[in-house]
Amino acid sequence: MTRPAALWRCTGAGWGGGEPSIGWYAERPGERGRERRSVLAYGRRLAFAGEGERRCLGVRRAGKRTSCPTAATVPGRAGNAQCPECARLDRSFSVAADTNAADPRTYRVYLAWFGPGLVKVGITAEERGPDRLREQGAVTWSWLGRGPLMAARRTEELLRSALGVPDRIAYARKRAVRASLPPAVERAREVAELHARAAALSGWPESLERLGCEVADHAGLFRLDGLPEPVRRVTEMTSGGTVAGLLVGAAGPDLHFADGLVLDTRLLAGWALAAPPTGADVTSVPWTDLGPPPAGSAAAQDGLF
Repeated sequence: MTRPAALWRCTGAGWGGGEPSIGWYAERPGERGRERRSVLAYGRRLAFAGEGERRCLGVRRAGKRTSCPTAATVPGRAGNAQCPECARLDRSFSVAADTNAADPRTYRVYLAWFGPGLVKVGITAEERGPDRLREQGAVTWSWLGRGPLMAARRTEELLRSALGVPDRIAYARKRAVRASLPPAVERAREVAELHARAAALSGWPESLERLGCEVADHAGLFRLDGLPEPVRRVTEMTSGGTVAGLLVGAAGPDLHFADGLVLDTRLLAGWALAAPPTGADVTSVPWTDLGPPPAGSAAAQDGLF
């Protein structure tokens, strides 16, 4: 991974353009507010170290990021690189937090499959296409409908209740099954069956256009075939701490390495990253062994739309 010039902070992984990348936000005077991305390539070695302190990334709205006014520090283990003040401001005008119900954009309702029995219903702005599905690590999925925000919201709630599926699935549960998924035909069949059940329900809002079942699959994009079983997970980035390894797959915010290490790139957000010192070619940041995920657990999601 080639890092842009100094004084750029990492914003985590993204999937714009249909390929994994790492985002950067300029902090240097005269460049503040600029953003760019570094495309990640499977089969290549990554090595980087944290520099200085992890800082709040401020608020991003309407495609533009506003810097944190106090450049507050953020705990290393936090999944969100925002200070409490910026997080509150972010949620004060947010579709995800139901504080922006007047959003005029068209929304899509989707059905996302992450593993056997791990299915959810959600919504995303139509202009984003399938990016939200990739950001969540959805392996197989299909659209269900499209229409105004509130109609999409009502449909989402209707389908969750009727199909008995959640609105969130913990990343720990998604990671635990990625290396041992059933064949694509079985994944597609489960999605198609749920799509048919959803389509047969009454009570859909009249303003929501129903969409036919067209199952899509991200296993190839994520490089899940032959993915090593995840055995350990980075728990935080540290100043001077190194992450190093051969990148073999990526799904949602997670990078998978050949030695079974998994890195949730949300932990990189807010850090300035640099090439590690000469000879520092092993992962030295804190990590934990991966055990079975807690049954029924759910993790908060961010950046939904």
